[in-house]
Amino acid sequence: MCTVCGCGEGETKIEAQDHQHDHDHHHHHHDENGRQGHTHDYGQGPAHAHAPGLSQSRMVQIEQDILSKNNQYAAANRNYFQQHGILSLNLVSSPGSGKTTLLARTIGDLQAEYAISVIEGDQQTANDAERIRATGAKAIQINTGKGCHLDGHMVGHALETLKPDRGSLLFIENVGNLVCPAAFDLGEAHKVAILSVTEGEDKPIKYPDMFHAADLMLLNKIDLLPYLDFDVQRCIEYAKRINPKIKVLQLSATTGEGMQNWYQWIAASRQMAQVGNPAVPA
Repeated sequence: MCTVCGCGEGETKIEAQDHQHDHDHHHHHHDENGRQGHTHDYGQGPAHAHAPGLSQSRMVQIEQDILSKNNQYAAANRNYFQQHGILSLNLVSSPGSGKTTLLARTIGDLQAEYAISVIEGDQQTANDAERIRATGAKAIQINTGKGCHLDGHMVGHALETLKPDRGSLLFIENVGNLVCPAAFDLGEAHKVAILSVTEGEDKPIKYPDMFHAADLMLLNKIDLLPYLDFDVQRCIEYAKRINPKIKVLQLSATTGEGMQNWYQWIAASRQMAQVGNPAVPA
């Protein structure tokens, strides 16, 4: 939906700099040919979204324009990551899935082995960035205001300030939202979808775009399974129905159960990120 409504324009703030969101502003014009007898698509038309006063064809064009511009910024970010041997992971989830707790534990366990930087995305406050900096990792906060996702341009500006080390890990904690971040490439190597067992096993089929875009699903808070009516195998089946190639790991960021499998996945992905870049230390 945010690909056509222009949400949050001009409200993004990055620590140590002000960033004006430069998506074109889109005025809502009525379709002269659709004043009477028009179809109410409500997400079922070619644009897969609905906005009052915008025809489906106009919405498709706006979405293509916005995503095309974003993809240019994402490509520049991806080139930067590849040139510097940086493994960048885009962490996406609903609010409250445990992303920040997962990050804090991951940093604590891996920072002796890797240099780690974090870009934090939230609509307001720098609470998460402060929590991450308390672990000793470099972090920068992006506040999106009314915006519901990070984009390639925001991340590019954050990189100018953050300056992640060559050969390091970069975690991008996206705004808590399972809809809009799916459409916006940030230049990351992988999208990692985090789903907590407190959310319900049908999340992958309710929000298919995100799980289709992700390479890895982390099923978090498994320490709570004895207290919940949550069907793990059904959840995994739903995720693989949407994306047969998605890898699924079960873990608890609170107790540490399953975290070693997550760390092994990171290590293997980091090796792939450094292939062809001999200047980057292993």
